[in-house]
Amino acid sequence: MSVMYENLFRRLLFPLYESGLRRRRTLQYLEEYERNQWLAPEQVAAMQWEKLKKLLDHCWRHVPYYRERWQQAGAQPGDIRSLADYALLPTLGKAEIRANFDRLVADGWRKDLLYKTTGGSTGEPLRFGYTRESYERRVAVMFRGYGWAGARMGQRTLYLWGQSAGRRSTKDFLHQVAFHRRTLNAFTMSEALMPRYVAAINRYKPEVIVSYVAPIVKLAEWAMANGHRLHRPAQILAAAESLHEPQREVIEKAFGCPAYNTYGCREFMLVAAECGERRGLHVNADHLLVELGGNMPPSDANEARDVIVTDLHNYGMPMLRYANGDLATAADETCTCGRGLPLLSRIDGRRLDALRTPDGRFLPGEFIVYAFLKGNGIERYQVVQRQLDALDVNVVRGEGFDEQAMEQITCELRSKLGEQLTVRIHYVDQIPLTPSGKHRVTISELA
Repeated sequence: MSVMYENLFRRLLFPLYESGLRRRRTLQYLEEYERNQWLAPEQVAAMQWEKLKKLLDHCWRHVPYYRERWQQAGAQPGDIRSLADYALLPTLGKAEIRANFDRLVADGWRKDLLYKTTGGSTGEPLRFGYTRESYERRVAVMFRGYGWAGARMGQRTLYLWGQSAGRRSTKDFLHQVAFHRRTLNAFTMSEALMPRYVAAINRYKPEVIVSYVAPIVKLAEWAMANGHRLHRPAQILAAAESLHEPQREVIEKAFGCPAYNTYGCREFMLVAAECGERRGLHVNADHLLVELGGNMPPSDANEARDVIVTDLHNYGMPMLRYANGDLATAADETCTCGRGLPLLSRIDGRRLDALRTPDGRFLPGEFIVYAFLKGNGIERYQVVQRQLDALDVNVVRGEGFDEQAMEQITCELRSKLGEQLTVRIHYVDQIPLTPSGKHRVTISELA
């Protein structure tokens, strides 16, 4: 029955919905990317370079921010003759985007932009714009990347993911049913509720599970420690946090299936993912330009470097050489799968600590990112847990700071971690970076 629905979804329902009802070109782009992945590495690189040159020319003609910066430096697109030249351009950070938002929007494209807000793993709230084509291509790339691990659209899929408070809308419910999906709220997981999560998974019998790393690891550990058998899906895709090998081993032992690492960010969606060979994460180089460390050559081939990303198709609000605050390590080998896409050996920069409460609940640090999404005028934030019943919240205020937003954030924290939770707000001038140059959203100092 599941295979029949998968075929029906892929061949009829999804095309009718995506191409017919929504008039989107997602499937066309998916076919394009499916072909691209089998090109030789030098062909992928040549395609990427041609796309970049067109984007640079567009930015020079239509994006005030880049034109002014390049003119001040005495440069123009014709001066960029290679990726090495491109790497000499300054990176774009969240602060620059916030300070120059309007000037980063291309002339004549404002009315066509879609918008998102992200807190990001670096704890700096950011609003950014992107085009419809860029979004459709991102969805296509996501389907392709998940497919590398054997996860296909239309399969029965369970998401152990974050959900907003309140009842789901009928539209959202029908969307989940049509896409053969179910979501369990990772933010409400606790020791006491673990049997319910296990029962829900065993009852739903998903073919694929997509989850934050911390919750699926905790669930796996609890099930093994308490003698509970878990339904065996075909594969598990870990997202939003780095999947380290000891965690992968725990997941695979408990569920009896392979676990795959994926890497993405809200600004670009899926950046890289593992294929069935699991020799590293394939970078979507036919869609994005991903640099590691920019023009700073690593002293060690296995050294973690800054992730710098350029979306090659977002012409509405181009983000050239955007440093998203993550760290990754390049792979010094090619994959035996035959794809011409380059590899990352690992993602080093997402280490969000889990928060705990006196009643046995725990939340992935990703929850803090969601809690701060609507915090206006907050430049940076950090949550430190030194005791079970209290949090210290450090906040760097910026222009347009809204005191009431902090009250709402405090209520959100208490709603998830306990009404008796003490939340101490500290307004600070800066939040120190870690020795590796990262800003950690959450820090747990509990034993």
